[in-house]
Amino acid sequence: MSRVGKQPVLIPEGIKVNILTDHIEVEGLKGKLTSPLFSGIIVEIEDNHMVFTRSSDSPQHRSMHGLCRTLAHNAVMGVSAGFTKALEIVGVGYRAKMDKNKLELSLGYSKPIIYEIPEDIEIVLEKSTLIRVKGIDKQRVGQEAHKIRSFRKPDPYKLKGIRYVGEHLRKKERKAGVVGV
Repeated sequence: MSRVGKQPVLIPEGIKVNILTDHIEVEGLKGKLTSPLFSGIIVEIEDNHMVFTRSSDSPQHRSMHGLCRTLAHNAVMGVSAGFTKALEIVGVGYRAKMDKNKLELSLGYSKPIIYEIPEDIEIVLEKSTLIRVKGIDKQRVGQEAHKIRSFRKPDPYKLKGIRYVGEHLRKKERKAGVVGV
C-alpha cells in the first residue's frame, strides 16, 4: 500500500467535503476547490478524516492512490489556511511597486515590467524587495511565483535577480583566460 495514500486527511472544523464520482468538492472560509478523483480510488469519511483506498493493486491504481490523497489534502489545506510563496529581489536598483491589481517590477531593463495580478491570487509587498504570493490553490500560487521569478532569474555569476526566500545559489567563478603558450 502507498505510504502517502494510506495516511488519512484531517478535515478541520468549518470545512465541508462533498464526494462525487469523479471529484471531491471542498468548501471552507477562504473559498471552494475541487480535487480530481480517479477511477479505482475509493474515498470514505470516518471521524472527520478522509480515508483513501484503492480497488486493486494494478500499477495504475497504485500510482494514483497517493496522488489523489495529496491533491485532496492540498485542497483542504488551501480552503482552511491557504498557501504562500515568498520571493526576494536582489540587485542594485531592483525593486517592485504595487498599483491596484498591477505589480510593477524594475529589474534593470530599459522599461519596467508590468504584471497583471490574476483575481484568484493575492500579492503583498512587505518591502520593495520582498514579494509574497498568496492563494488557496497550491498549484496556482507556485505557477504565479514562478512566472514572476522568470522575469529576471538569478544570475549565477553576480547572484542578482528574483529568487525564492531561502533558495540556495552557488556562485560561479569568472571565466579564466588562456594562460601562456
